Amino acid sequence: MAVLYIVGTPIGNLGDLSYRAVDILKLSDLVACEDTRRTLKLLNHFEISVPLISCRAGNEAQAARKVLALLGEGKTVAYASDAGTPALSDPGALLARTVAEAGHEVIPIPGASAFASLVSVAGGMDKSVVFEGFLSPKPGRRKSRLRELLALDCAFVVYESPFRIMKLMEDLSGLDGERYVCVGREMTKCHEEYLRGSVAEVCAALAVRNERLGEFSVYVSGNKHNKKVN
Repeated sequence: MAVLYIVGTPIGNLGDLSYRAVDILKLSDLVACEDTRRTLKLLNHFEISVPLISCRAGNEAQAARKVLALLGEGKTVAYASDAGTPALSDPGALLARTVAEAGHEVIPIPGASAFASLVSVAGGMDKSVVFEGFLSPKPGRRKSRLRELLALDCAFVVYESPFRIMKLMEDLSGLDGERYVCVGREMTKCHEEYLRGSVAEVCAALAVRNERLGEFSVYVSGNKHNKKVN
């Protein structure tokens, strides 16, 4: 039976691509990907030569039909989003479901994930963690959703761009400045950095910076009394 492999790719450091992922990409007849330019750079780095097709949020349904046709011919297809694990704030869920419902195997090839990476170093000590991904850029919706997340009895993780990180942190500080957070910036890259402490402390640390470059991942503890460990 033809197989669709869902491949986790590096979020920065190319050395994080697993040996198994390299083997699967080499053996695939075709790689569907969120951005052919970015995936081509990854494949070139590992000297992999495989045809590519675009499968992004805007054309995922159409791309899924193309993948189904190839699987129907007995081809092996791999899917890779731009960085990290597909379907976690990336396309891939619709493709995986479409292929599975058509009776083909859909197999994960585990790899990097900003969500899992941040949780592993956050030190939040929460039993449950909700993955929220990107919040709405609209101030009212963002703040309303933050209230809902803070009311849960569990931690949560959100992603944010460098252009809105201060707005996010200021909203959090206004809602609960004492909550423990861990903010990861440029994870696995050369300027990798982590800030830990109360929301108010981390917000203040970011506020004095002239530049806030890179993608941010934010872990917020679910324990209202889980403050910084002294």
